[in-house]
Amino acid sequence: MGQKMENQKSKGKLFARAKVMAMSLALCMSLTACSTTSEPNYSGEVSDPFEELNRKTFAFNEALDKAVFNPVVKGYRTVVPQPARTGVRNFVRNLNSPIIVGNQILQGDVEGAAGGVTRFAVNTVFGVGGLIDVAADAGLPYEKEDFGQTLAVWGVGSGPYVVMPIFGPSTMRDATGSLVDGYADPLRIYLDNIDEEEWIYARAGLQGLVAKDEFYDVLNDLRMNSFDYYAAVRSVYIQNRNALINDQDPEMAAGPAIPDYDDE
Repeated sequence: MGQKMENQKSKGKLFARAKVMAMSLALCMSLTACSTTSEPNYSGEVSDPFEELNRKTFAFNEALDKAVFNPVVKGYRTVVPQPARTGVRNFVRNLNSPIIVGNQILQGDVEGAAGGVTRFAVNTVFGVGGLIDVAADAGLPYEKEDFGQTLAVWGVGSGPYVVMPIFGPSTMRDATGSLVDGYADPLRIYLDNIDEEEWIYARAGLQGLVAKDEFYDVLNDLRMNSFDYYAAVRSVYIQNRNALINDQDPEMAAGPAIPDYDDE
């Protein structure tokens, strides 16, 4: 009986994974079709045909930030000193290394992938599991790579700008990329296979906290100094993503970085 239940559970997981892959494939095909009517380059404007809905979602996210996330970040900053918060950020980034390396391979960046593997090995062994970014001091800085960037390198257009509930600014291409990255993450797959899903949620919560903390001051400054905060976030997000796709430093190429809450 127990074996039968385990088999049914395994079949259920396989069905769910197949469903996610089908959805991702459909989205990728849709975006590829869209890219034939809009220039699939690494720069330029991104349309916002859902602006009315996006603004409502944006307002919802703002209310949620003020009521929940900002107080959490303030408490986190009060309890945890800056050096320790930097260590937590480094640890989260190190856990994302397999996804980063995988996307570098898919983009044909062999040198970047080799550097990513080296970063992961060095920081895991000599950086106390990734808490200390030893590799950066040795000339291997952190590079964020995700499947949204990979799709851009493949020539897929960004699609329309969208604001995701809780997760914030994105595009159809980046949202699809986040879905694929989340599904393909080796650590998530491992934890799911050993029925330790609670650690998946714990990791997601930690990633969100790190992203909120890292860009808390930037967003506050943008909020206070923007005539239209929604438009400002949209503009900076798009510039930030274009800079990442072009392997540029977002702060040097497009002003302050805006967090990509799906994958930090």
